[in-house]
Amino acid sequence: MRYVFADDGYASPKLETALDRIGTWTVEIIKRSDIAKGFELLPRRWVVERLIAWLNRNRRFAKNFEATVESALAWLFIVSVEMLVL
Repeated sequence: MRYVFADDGYASPKLETALDRIGTWTVEIIKRSDIAKGFELLPRRWVVERLIAWLNRNRRFAKNFEATVESALAWLFIVSVEMLVL
């Protein structure tokens, strides 16, 4: 996967700079309308929320127990494969 959906809070160049170090990515910032009041359903937000819910089904991701980023990334790949297989 090389497509990233990000919330408006990640709209700074820091995200793109960080992603450039690890490959070629397409970043789409999901922004809320300036005229919206109260709750507004944002496109593609459900994808992120669903992924976080799937990952949190694994106890290992309930808290960050990993000592290194590499270890956390490895477990993320393992859980992703598990979700695809089941």
